[in-house]
Amino acid sequence: MDEPVAARGGRDASALATGSLLSGLLAYVFFALVTRALGAEAAAPVAVLWAWWSFAGAAVTFPLQHWIARQAVVDSGEAGIRRGLPRVAAAVAAAAVAAGLVAGLARERLFGADGLAFPALVAAVAVGAAVVGVVRGLLSARDRFAALGAALVVENAVRCLVAAGLMAADVEAPEAYGLALLVGYAASAAWPSALVPRRTGSPGTTRPLGFLSGASAGQLLGQVTLTGGPVLLAAVGGAPTEVTALFACLALFRAPYTLALGLVSALTGRLTRLVAARDRPSLLRVRRTLVAATLLLGVAAAIGAAWIGPALTELVFGDTVRLAAADTAVVAVGSVFALANLVLVVGALARDRAGGAAAVWLAAAPAGLAGYLLRGGTSLDRTCGAFLAVEVAAWVGFLAVEVRSDRLAGRQQDR
Repeated sequence: MDEPVAARGGRDASALATGSLLSGLLAYVFFALVTRALGAEAAAPVAVLWAWWSFAGAAVTFPLQHWIARQAVVDSGEAGIRRGLPRVAAAVAAAAVAAGLVAGLARERLFGADGLAFPALVAAVAVGAAVVGVVRGLLSARDRFAALGAALVVENAVRCLVAAGLMAADVEAPEAYGLALLVGYAASAAWPSALVPRRTGSPGTTRPLGFLSGASAGQLLGQVTLTGGPVLLAAVGGAPTEVTALFACLALFRAPYTLALGLVSALTGRLTRLVAARDRPSLLRVRRTLVAATLLLGVAAAIGAAWIGPALTELVFGDTVRLAAADTAVVAVGSVFALANLVLVVGALARDRAGGAAAVWLAAAPAGLAGYLLRGGTSLDRTCGAFLAVEVAAWVGFLAVEVRSDRLAGRQQDR
């Protein structure tokens, strides 16, 4: 007997959620293995490569995955994806070469080494991020969310296994652990059918580079907002202990966001179907639910973080890492809005407003300056205020983009 659709959907959602959670944990396990094997100083070039890996995920994997999921709905198949991928591959190759050249020119400053191993790894990571984006996108487009959850886990599990093997063999070359990061992308080969789009559907207007450039810029700006607080704090003269404490607090409250990065894979296709059907009541219901949930969770996060946030941060990262209750609450609320903004970004992509996503983040930047100047207190207090202000301003901007887009679609429908 065929499995009921609702039961299969629930099982796939659980598998995707579990996969997203385990993948996030394994990513941190990998880096913990590297630091234990090499020590903090020798692991520095791997840390730089790991940071580039996270940005490549935001700039390449995320946009490519969601373009594929959306295009499959628009074309009722994968023919448009198949037609657009050669242009995407050429753009990725050019970006990878450019990234490798920049890394090569700055190799001593970035990696503390004169060789070309790490610049080559930088270029290869960009290509690997694109391959993973294709696999995740096609699995999403085919509603294979259980397989997608497994792919998330296997990718980082491979990295951990290779790093553990190197550690057991007493390998102390940072380049080897950098290669372990790259080898994780090979997990995509476990789903060979998701490496090539099918010829199904009728390809409509395919503008992959326009969509991907807007989505890439928007996601990068969002990533900088989410993770750049410690850099800003260091730049304005914050004490090293404050920088570490802010980094730890952001990492702690970013955990739901990291989990949601995998979960929103299922959201793009569903929202695109609503947009394509011009189902304005359902889209309005989704927006109202998100607004209510954001505000309620924001209040709960402020109260909960002020109450137990400092102690929880100390418990996870050690008693030398501590943030005041007020700053912890501000970071927690900002993280709630960051999570809501991730959902709104997916909504913008479903509406083919990738360029609007980048514009929203740029327009929200002055709010960060206002938040920094108006909050008062120490540089740490001001930096936390800037983070919250940008996330709230972006949230308002994304909602405005949604409302305007839906109204324009409604007017076209009424004609």
